[in-house]
Amino acid sequence: MHTVSNPFQACNDIFFKPNGVFKAVGENNNWSWMPFILVMGITLASQYLYVNFVDIEWFANLNIAAQGDMSPAEEEQMRAFLNRSTLLWSQLIWSFLFLIAINAVYAVYLNLATRSDDSHVFGFTDWYGFSWWLSMPYVLTGLIGVALLMFSGDHQVSPAIMAPTSLSFLLSVPMDSPWFAFTLAIRLELFWGIYLAMVGISQWTSFSRQKAAVVACAPYVIIYGIWIVSLMLF
Repeated sequence: MHTVSNPFQACNDIFFKPNGVFKAVGENNNWSWMPFILVMGITLASQYLYVNFVDIEWFANLNIAAQGDMSPAEEEQMRAFLNRSTLLWSQLIWSFLFLIAINAVYAVYLNLATRSDDSHVFGFTDWYGFSWWLSMPYVLTGLIGVALLMFSGDHQVSPAIMAPTSLSFLLSVPMDSPWFAFTLAIRLELFWGIYLAMVGISQWTSFSRQKAAVVACAPYVIIYGIWIVSLMLF
């Protein structure tokens, strides 16, 4: 098997030879700080750059229009919130806390889902570190999104530009569409991360590839299935 000797090499090889990376990560402590820093860094940088780039009045008007019928007082209250400074801090804090929480939830799930493995040796903290490696594809596409933003001549640009492989960006789904958030979430990185999870679970457990694939896919199938049904019914 391909040998990975340090966390810097692991951050590169996770895209090409993930089996060796997960083997090394399972044998070495503290390597997962690297993907944490990279993923969190590109996420927060993307939010900072977008909020400081976008036409904030256009952005506020679009979000207010998407809410439907609102009283003048409610519109004024929302417009007061959607100023550049407040929006910037709320986006940065939300993004930071969301990434921390969602990876923690996924780590709990993986810890429980792999308890049936006879060779179970990894606990919550191991799986929490594991979850950050699954997010590494977001670093690549995040950099592409930043480049697209920097070369954009129009400041009235959807936040989907920061997710250039999403259906929202590729299909130009408008921000006021009820499908905007869903299509924004359906992106190449999502499926790449599921693939990495399957590889990693196979490496860290005695599960077959088929069982590892089921464990990796199950939460996404359930969550996105419920999401799409709710959009179709309500």
